[in-house]
Amino acid sequence: MGAKEKMADYEKFITGCFPSIDPEIVSYVSGMLEDSDVVATSDDMFEAIGPFLEQVDDNKTEEDIREICNRLYALIGKEDTSTEVSNGPHKILDAPVHLGSLIEDKKSKAESTGSIWVSKRDNTLQVDSKQLAKAEAQIQKKQKKQADKEGTAVKKPNGVLDGPTASQQFNKRDMKFDASGANRSYDIKIENFDIAFGDRVLLTGASLHLSEGRRYGLCGRNGLGKTTLLKMISSGNLQIPSHISILHVEQEVVGDETIALDSVLESDEERHKLLTREKELNQILNTSEHKGDNSLSTELSEIYQKLEAIEANKAPAKAAVILAGLGFSPAMQRATTKSLSGGWRMRLALARALFSKPDLLLLDEPTNMLDMKAIIWLENYLQTWATTILVVSHDRSFLNSVCTEIVHLHDKRLDTYKGNYDQFDKTKEERLKNQKKEYEAQKQYRDHIQVFIDRFRYNANRASQVQSKLKLLEKLPPLEPPGKESEVTLRFPECEKLSSNILQLDELQFYYSKDRIIFNNVDCNANMSSRICIVGENGAGKTTLLKILLGELSPTKGIRHVHRSLRIGYFSQHHVDQLEMDLSSIELLQQRFPGQTVEQYRGALGQYGVSGELATRPVTSLSGGQKSRVAFAVMSMTNPNFFILDEPTNHLDMETIEALGHALKKFAGGVILVSHDERLIQMVCQELWVVRDGKVISLEGGFPEYKQIVEAELKAQGC
Repeated sequence: MGAKEKMADYEKFITGCFPSIDPEIVSYVSGMLEDSDVVATSDDMFEAIGPFLEQVDDNKTEEDIREICNRLYALIGKEDTSTEVSNGPHKILDAPVHLGSLIEDKKSKAESTGSIWVSKRDNTLQVDSKQLAKAEAQIQKKQKKQADKEGTAVKKPNGVLDGPTASQQFNKRDMKFDASGANRSYDIKIENFDIAFGDRVLLTGASLHLSEGRRYGLCGRNGLGKTTLLKMISSGNLQIPSHISILHVEQEVVGDETIALDSVLESDEERHKLLTREKELNQILNTSEHKGDNSLSTELSEIYQKLEAIEANKAPAKAAVILAGLGFSPAMQRATTKSLSGGWRMRLALARALFSKPDLLLLDEPTNMLDMKAIIWLENYLQTWATTILVVSHDRSFLNSVCTEIVHLHDKRLDTYKGNYDQFDKTKEERLKNQKKEYEAQKQYRDHIQVFIDRFRYNANRASQVQSKLKLLEKLPPLEPPGKESEVTLRFPECEKLSSNILQLDELQFYYSKDRIIFNNVDCNANMSSRICIVGENGAGKTTLLKILLGELSPTKGIRHVHRSLRIGYFSQHHVDQLEMDLSSIELLQQRFPGQTVEQYRGALGQYGVSGELATRPVTSLSGGQKSRVAFAVMSMTNPNFFILDEPTNHLDMETIEALGHALKKFAGGVILVSHDERLIQMVCQELWVVRDGKVISLEGGFPEYKQIVEAELKAQGC
């Protein structure tokens, strides 16, 4: 019998047992039967397709479904065998496996065989893990067939999956509830899931609960999988109720002829659809052959009612307010998207998300693309956000202002804490102290028992007591010290101290073209004790001012005074991007600063946490934060006595930013930095330079005064 005839028999049998079954389910089950490798035994048949058939007809019992599966198994004409074929002690998996449901057997049997055992769970709350693996194997096989046809690859040659993957155990009851359309809750519960990137496990047995209307901050060290988790949620790899809309702001808007304001308005799909249909109906009704058509007139009236209900007439004003808050001038709001730079297109993507108001908004480092004024506006705007937010950010002040709860990613799991970041930090420290106390108490208790055993081990009169104590020790769970993340330390080198003003601008004027003067009559100076932060809107001239201070640009008028012994260490994000990626960190320092020993290069890197094996790895394999640390080491090799830092916190995690703040406070030289990280500014800077309207204004009140000025301006603008 040919494959087509077999498929027809399978479909005929299934349709006969379930007359109301969906054709797509029939096709899926038939395809699984065609691939006999997926169902090795009759039990496998029930485990693989039983849950799907149960959802088709609630009147059939489990015994009925099992009987149908047995008959299907007989229909494919295979012998029932449960013998599994292994490919050796190291198995290459063709699909994601739910690692959270796998545990190692602690007995000697496991040590000899190297086998993995499935952790049993309540079957009423989950789909069997075998079924999940087999279903994913089937999908992987279909993807491979398709890829072979197209000449592409879906996995690495060694069998390890390429890219992030997720696996999850599902709640059958919730799946049925969602499929029926009766589930209208906007709370999100993702239970017992794993995420891996290639052969590296990021999360195992994790659970994430998001309550409607709460604002969650996702925190954790660089490289642990925060961005990957957001992508798994937005891509549908993790199960979310189907009625919940999700928007992940990760890519810039495509540049075309669309006006920026219109691009934001079009993100409200319902409004855009209604307006398009309204335009079509008006055009039809204006033709002579359809004048007086009651059905079309009725539909048009209904559209007007819907537009009024969603306040469509107020949408342009709302979109303009959002764009203005994110820094778009009236002219930029009327500009085409293709005329905007990549950074402004990212802001436009954020504006579209804020305007469309999805049920779940996913934000990944939203402050990286914004200036301080836009960050302050965004903080205030999100504080009144009505739906659920999950945001990844390393800006502590932003998380304090926005978040109602913190999700902490560590040790391949997720822990949720009530309150903002400061409250989370305090609670985490308290929890760690309590765990240490518990550990010490348990250790003392065990040591006390061990002392008794050692003392009376060879005393015949106490033999029974010793045996009792030994059994007691064996029954106690393994004692492990509470885990604590390693501390990050950064140390800038000692430097030569210089006296008086070492960097000064007098009556400075600068322009690229005479019709647009960037700076006019600017006076400012810095010395060895200076801790200055430069703030201002994007395009105001902050980077230009840094280049003038560095001497890369010459004033068109005025004088730049520099101490003859001044050595400036300059850090900017493009310096990180220009590191030699194929070299290791040690080789990079050897190439740029030859003549020193390997130990000296290692010492320079070690001051910024790049030590051991990390220093010998190619720079391209390092995370963004680790590359920044290498750039700090390169900057410090000339032993500078003055730092100029342009956005040094990009790609740094919270702990490294904190360490950077402490290192800058201890540095003996002067510091000028451009940053949007409020926490770092408050920690380090004693003076604030505001760049605006061609001037550089020093604020004695520092950042708090600047924040008050910005909030007053936003209020006056109606943002």
